[in-house]
Amino acid sequence: MRKTYILFIKMVLSIPYAHSLKQKRQPVRSLKQRLQNRFNASVSEIDALDNWQRAVIGVAMIANDKVYLEQEASKIEQIIIEEVDMELLEFTQELI
Repeated sequence: MRKTYILFIKMVLSIPYAHSLKQKRQPVRSLKQRLQNRFNASVSEIDALDNWQRAVIGVAMIANDKVYLEQEASKIEQIIIEEVDMELLEFTQELI
């Protein structure tokens, strides 16, 4: 029987140009959708819901290959770093 691994990523993002929740919602929704589509991951805004200029996004993935999950985490981090609408403040990952 193969082992199953769960990867959880928590990202804290700054959205400096957002001056309302409405201005925050669109880029966060777009980012979540892109991550879900590209990585077949579960993605949700998990904290700072009422903070206009900050978003905390959680990403969860499951696989039976630990190296694969680590590579996917690196790809996700790179996508966030290259994001023009947001700045990555914190990126933590936990492999269970």
